[in-house]
Amino acid sequence: MKWRDKKDFVPEKGIDILLVVNMFLTGFDAKTCNTLYVDKNLRYHGLIQAFSRTNRILGQVKSQGNVVCFRNLKEKVDDAIALFSNRDASDQILIEPYQVHVDQFNKAAMDLFQIAATPNAVDKLESEEDILAFVRTFRELMRIRNVLSTFAEFSAEDLVLDPQGFEDYKSKYLDIHDRVKANKDDDQKASIVDEVDFELELIRRDNINVAYILALLASMSSEDADDAEDAEAKQQVVLDLLGSEPRLRSKRELIEEFISSYLPKSKSEEETIETFWQFWKQKQTEAFETLCSEEDLDPDRFNGLLEAFQFSNKAPLTDEVLQAVRTQPGILTRKSVAERIIAKMVSFLERFQEGLGE
Repeated sequence: MKWRDKKDFVPEKGIDILLVVNMFLTGFDAKTCNTLYVDKNLRYHGLIQAFSRTNRILGQVKSQGNVVCFRNLKEKVDDAIALFSNRDASDQILIEPYQVHVDQFNKAAMDLFQIAATPNAVDKLESEEDILAFVRTFRELMRIRNVLSTFAEFSAEDLVLDPQGFEDYKSKYLDIHDRVKANKDDDQKASIVDEVDFELELIRRDNINVAYILALLASMSSEDADDAEDAEAKQQVVLDLLGSEPRLRSKRELIEEFISSYLPKSKSEEETIETFWQFWKQKQTEAFETLCSEEDLDPDRFNGLLEAFQFSNKAPLTDEVLQAVRTQPGILTRKSVAERIIAKMVSFLERFQEGLGE
């Protein structure tokens, strides 16, 4: 694809790679741009401008960019940074070498082991101070691991906490997040953990969704499946993902029910997929009817609210919600009723809609 001018470029459309000969620098601002490959003798403002194309952060998901040089630009990089910043600024602009982050991760992991020697030990933490310490320490581990994953030489073997152990601790971390969220929703006594930012963006993986899980389930039920041991291993993978992926945790109960009640009866991949979507639609209908009954909602109007909410990703206004309520609440309870219904809408959409088609 060829652009005659950078204004024609739309980052939201998604680009895998761009080849730049001379220009296309000023004004290019795609936060998802991760790596810049340089095979040109750049210097001063041209170097800074080029390198800056990949330094746009994207929340906790992308904390820095990568620049891969096929020419020796070290001296020119130092000169450019000194000229446009100051001579001692390189450690603020360029991240530390790989081994430094490995050492930081391993130190944080040792701190984690002091708090909870094993993932199961997290369940035995009694004081809020200990739980808070675990949350903060594991969150720091996630931050460092996120940086480590951007290095080409990254290897899990360099870390004292292996990938499975990391996933197990992550599951406990998410359990605490769910518990804190539930306590807030139920207006229970405030906790010192309530205000912690769990930074779930650090552990979201866009390629792990219901469609991915369904593909695993289908392969488990196929008549051509390798053997019972292979199917059992795949089932364990599914169960682990349900506990470790934030977007799947709200769906975990339903998927586990499908695995135990329906999967053994399926004889082929096609049958599994068809049965799953029938099961999913039935559960969605039941949940919708239950919600309408509990809150005395007009089904058609409430369905319209759900569709608008899902499309715009903006919660409806109080008056809009109350228009769907058959028996109008009193003036003093209008706001609380609307907030409760919106919370249930969010829960419903997270459970049945988010991630299904991605």
